[in-house]
Amino acid sequence: MEFGRWYNRNLNRIWGFIEDRTSMRRWAVRPQPEFSFKPSYWTGAFVAIAFLYQAVSGALLLLYYQPSTATNATYTPCGQPIGTLSPAPAAWCSTYYIIHSVPMGSLLLSTHLYGAYAMIFLMVVHLFRGYYLGAYKAPREFSWMVGTLLLVLTLGMGFTGYLLPYTQLSYNATNVGLVLALRLPTLGPLLGPFLLGDGTSQSLLSRMFAAHVLLLPLGIAALLYAHIALFESHGIAPPTSSDPLQRRRFTDREGKSHVPFMPHILLYLAKWGLLYLGILFGMAALWPWNLPTYVGNLSVSPGVTEPDWYFLWLFKLVDFQGVTPVIAVGAATAILLFLLFVPFLDRSKRTHPRDRPVFVWIGTSLLSFFIVMTVWGGETPGVEIAPALAVQTLAPIFLVNAVAIGLFHRRYIRTYRRRLAARDLASSGSRVPVAPRSPSSTHPRGGRP
Repeated sequence: MEFGRWYNRNLNRIWGFIEDRTSMRRWAVRPQPEFSFKPSYWTGAFVAIAFLYQAVSGALLLLYYQPSTATNATYTPCGQPIGTLSPAPAAWCSTYYIIHSVPMGSLLLSTHLYGAYAMIFLMVVHLFRGYYLGAYKAPREFSWMVGTLLLVLTLGMGFTGYLLPYTQLSYNATNVGLVLALRLPTLGPLLGPFLLGDGTSQSLLSRMFAAHVLLLPLGIAALLYAHIALFESHGIAPPTSSDPLQRRRFTDREGKSHVPFMPHILLYLAKWGLLYLGILFGMAALWPWNLPTYVGNLSVSPGVTEPDWYFLWLFKLVDFQGVTPVIAVGAATAILLFLLFVPFLDRSKRTHPRDRPVFVWIGTSLLSFFIVMTVWGGETPGVEIAPALAVQTLAPIFLVNAVAIGLFHRRYIRTYRRRLAARDLASSGSRVPVAPRSPSSTHPRGGRP
């Protein structure tokens, strides 16, 4: 304990000298209250750490990757004789070269792939944490909307990056995804020329490459800057409470006990960032990514078209009888619009989940729906689902959530009323006059006139 105090005291002295000489306090992120030093409060920072690693690892991969579908008439770009095989495109061969010839290339490519999965997963965790805790309520509505758009662009990064290795599986899945994207109302016809170009495979790959390495990262960087700027304006959201005013302020003790960003919060985030990288590199070393066959390899039978896990729920929805791509895209658009505008739909002034049973039910049902559909799509991709089986599988999700949340909310209301009555009784009892100390006393002991 004494060492910790000595360390913090001397660290503050050293950093105070640096701040005085560099004026760093003017551009450093604002201080944060002590109670926020928990991993659950920094899920957004974990997403930023994941994005930073994706940018660095992606830049290194650009040194070797070739976004081209061209082949060689005699030898493939991989340096392998063709024989009876069809030639491999340069995009696939450059990926093959990264894995087998670049020092630590397999580890680099695997961490980039798993890092994309981790970033999307962390964004989903961050989104639902904010949803359940009411972090989207005033005055943080626009911060929530910017974060939702960040999730959309991140999914776009995953979609465009899926095609770049130019495997037969990714090519087929991308074509199915394009069919769904072109079914978007109003936006679909506008995206068509942008995504397809002149209709050739090279045009599609070039545009996906440009969107993945330039357009979408610029959009994510701009929205991330706006998200951090809004965070700087409003600060971290206070803990959830049934007090309608609690979401706008901290308690007196919390307001006075703040920790500066430089260097305390920076070192705190660096600790979690190193842990994230350790787990990421460990997974990539234990389970390196295997490159599937390339586009046009006639010697290998094509497998079942299957996207990455974050789009499996939407692909499985199209397998339902009677659900056309237009209906599936319409459902996804409705979910997105709900998440985007939920700050203006949930008008409750309380942030605690127990005071918002309807929106907690909607969020829990959506989360359960995504999980079930993702697992279902991974187990039976491309298998048609009859309406009776779909209702039998999905209906219990919404019913069980409604019953469970309804029972918990009813129990909370009953206990809350008992506590409120006991508090009122205690409050009224404290105002009952008692015998004065002396006849000359004019006021009860401890009371008011």
